[in-house]
Amino acid sequence: MLCAPLVCALLMLVLAALTGCAQSSGTDGNGNGDGEGEGNGHARRTPPGPVPTRASGYGLVFLGIDECSSFGRESFAEVPCTSERAAARVLARHDGGARGGQPCPATTDFVLHISERRPSADEDGDGAVPQGYACMRNLEPPHPGDPGGGGGPRTIVGDCVYGAGAGEVRETACDGTAENVPEYRVTAAVAKRPDCPASTELFVQLGGAEPVGCARPL
Repeated sequence: MLCAPLVCALLMLVLAALTGCAQSSGTDGNGNGDGEGEGNGHARRTPPGPVPTRASGYGLVFLGIDECSSFGRESFAEVPCTSERAAARVLARHDGGARGGQPCPATTDFVLHISERRPSADEDGDGAVPQGYACMRNLEPPHPGDPGGGGGPRTIVGDCVYGAGAGEVRETACDGTAENVPEYRVTAAVAKRPDCPASTELFVQLGGAEPVGCARPL
């Protein structure tokens, strides 16, 4: 094509600009998009964020809630709940001493007292587990913490007691299978003694928000 020098120079600049746009359009030699350019109909993929991790679990929190212990109350170890050694599950876990501390759930079967020690794995990696206690429930029956079961750290509605002398009563199994025969059953828990039913003949200290147990003879 014949043209004046000035016109040819302008045409060459226009062609160079068009060629540069084509090379930066995000297409290959066949005109297919690579999926990364803006406006090509495909959203950009955001790199996945970190996967949240559990705040508790076997080995991360020593006898945390829902974790399990092996057999034995004097000598015990934390084990996976799927282990054949697992005997009881943690219902609640508190620091400090059990006396004067937070009460265990009503159906707790027994309490594990955890003395301060330094195991290989602990809550925060400082090599120490503070003194505390764990409220435990057996993985399999019997459950002495159930109403009428004759055991557990707390006396609750449905439990039975017998007179142990000097104005003291102690819990025993309601079905009569324990060594001591049941004499009274706790039928209600109230805030004050006047709130007990008229059939009440014995008041039992329960603790908690409704500390008075109303018991009637069997």
